Amino acid sequence: MKIKAIYPGSFDPITNGHMDIIKRSLKIFGSLTVAVAENPAKPSLFTIQERVSMIKEVARGLRGVEVTSFSGLLVDFLKKTDCRVIIRGLRAISDFEYEFQMSLMNRKLNPDMEIVYMMPSEIYTYLSSSIVKEVVSLGGSVKGFVAPSIEKKIREKLGR
Repeated sequence: MKIKAIYPGSFDPITNGHMDIIKRSLKIFGSLTVAVAENPAKPSLFTIQERVSMIKEVARGLRGVEVTSFSGLLVDFLKKTDCRVIIRGLRAISDFEYEFQMSLMNRKLNPDMEIVYMMPSEIYTYLSSSIVKEVVSLGGSVKGFVAPSIEKKIREKLGR
């Protein structure tokens, strides 16, 4: 039986930490949908279309990966896509508190879903999209943290 999973997030922009979770998820699940969340309450550097496009670019060649976007509740998106498994990355204790709250709420809204938490590889435990944007905005290099094409797009967007 081919189990489908969804890896939701803002991916603003996608980092090598995200890619680590994607590649490792594919070892467990038959197919993975990377679902870019549209969250009007969270300001983004890139549009949702740009984020989807960037993920497709860096995930090209990974068999079993689909990239899409969604708005609204994640549990509604799961029902719409006939999926029951959510993948979430956990980097630190601070992530756990937020994820714990979200898990309880999502499980209350959809008791049939399961959430699988994955820790990134050690070299990415501190990495986030926010820190990548901050480093670039201050003129630093993010080589090794994002794909070169993504770094170029961040620099162009920030005028660096």
